Amino acid sequence: MTSNIPGTQKNKLNINEWAEEDRPREKLLRLGATALSDAELLAILIGSGSTRESAVDLTRRILSDCNNNLNMLGKKQIADLVSYHGMGPAKAIAIVAACELGRRRRESIREERPKLGSATAIYNFMHPILQDLDVEEFHVLLMNQQYNLIREICVSRGGITETAVDVRVIMRECLFNNATTLAVTSGNLTPSSHDDEVTSQIKKGCDMMRIYFADHVIVTDGGYYSYREEGRL
Repeated sequence: MTSNIPGTQKNKLNINEWAEEDRPREKLLRLGATALSDAELLAILIGSGSTRESAVDLTRRILSDCNNNLNMLGKKQIADLVSYHGMGPAKAIAIVAACELGRRRRESIREERPKLGSATAIYNFMHPILQDLDVEEFHVLLMNQQYNLIREICVSRGGITETAVDVRVIMRECLFNNATTLAVTSGNLTPSSHDDEVTSQIKKGCDMMRIYFADHVIVTDGGYYSYREEGRL
């Protein structure tokens, strides 16, 4: 019996023959860009692979030669990329252009990064984002050692009074974004037992990953509650 798993040697399928939930474009539409691997995002850029391998297999092979490091990929020249079977000049140009856009975006973010080294700074940054919500959201603030913001992400959106939070997702985002400092925010009038439990789990995860857990700030219209300022971290 042949396997129907995309990418197996026994039954090589083109991306348009994969199950819809496995196709990069459809996956992005359904789950958002953050749900895709680097190889899947690159596969969307190049559009197709070759008769030997799918676009995802091709981009995986290129990334493997770059030690799965996007910075190394960004140093590749068009001549380097077209040496791969199935990678013509147009596809290589698309990757080089995307890497350059990423570099320029990093430069822009570096100029704009707010410093979030206190609960007050976190509150002032997050209050405009959270103030008009009718359900609770849980956000993570990924920072460097100087408390400069790298990225702000909503990791969960839930009910009226609380939202489910997967600590593994938070740790993954820290690693993907090279964050060394983490703060989280949620919205409630006072810290609940659920807030306490989530805070404790995040603290354990940060300790294991050697990430500094700066604070859990509960943001409300009237002010904030800081676990750090209350001596609970």
